[in-house]
Amino acid sequence: MGNLSKSGFSMFGFTVFALALAAGTALAAGSATEARAATGTSSLNGTVTFDGTAPAMQKIKMNADPACQQQHKDPVLEESMLANGGKLQNVVIYIKEGIAPGTYPAPKTPVVLNQTGCVYQPHVFAIQAGQPLEIVNNDPTLHNVNCQPKLNKKFNIAQPTKGMKISKSFDQPEGISFKCNVHPWMNAHAVVTTNPFFAVSDANGSFSLANLPAGTYTVSAWHEKLGAQTQSVTVADGETKQVSFAFKAAQ
Repeated sequence: MGNLSKSGFSMFGFTVFALALAAGTALAAGSATEARAATGTSSLNGTVTFDGTAPAMQKIKMNADPACQQQHKDPVLEESMLANGGKLQNVVIYIKEGIAPGTYPAPKTPVVLNQTGCVYQPHVFAIQAGQPLEIVNNDPTLHNVNCQPKLNKKFNIAQPTKGMKISKSFDQPEGISFKCNVHPWMNAHAVVTTNPFFAVSDANGSFSLANLPAGTYTVSAWHEKLGAQTQSVTVADGETKQVSFAFKAAQ
């Protein structure tokens, strides 16, 4: 620095100032992003009902692969239509419209899709666009993870050994499915959303979308066999509103 001319030193000082200003601006932008991701005070609670007689879930035959069958003492049943007492399980409820994409940064914590006992767990889930999905083979046998979405990148990856993990993510909102070609009974389903406001109905058909900002939203309920329904809901600051969806047996 001893050889810098006065003009050179001035330019050096200006550069340092510019870099510091840029860093401060970036830091402020980061803080703004975090502020935009802050939770709201409104909630949507509700129930998903089912009108009709649900088909009996069939026993999965795993005898083709002893490594699968030996992990289960009791029969394993399909999960595509879990309806009990008029309540429907495994329905994804999410905010489809009303929140601009990019308002809420995708979480860095991954959603985990396990292959355990030659069954995908969970069978139905939701994930935010850009959020990592970790797919784990917990079985002492070969699985392949075959995912063929319409809007996102397709993949079909083998996991031949126990403990193998792969990480994927999806950029576009859509419904997607996973299957294993080695074990054709294995399947899972997910909805990719543009925001973190989603839930999956439990065995009682119940769900809750918490920490919403006040606003008017299109709320969607999606089921792997029965399709999707939407309704418009307006919720005020601090309000908890009840929302219900009713599905009917396919004709």
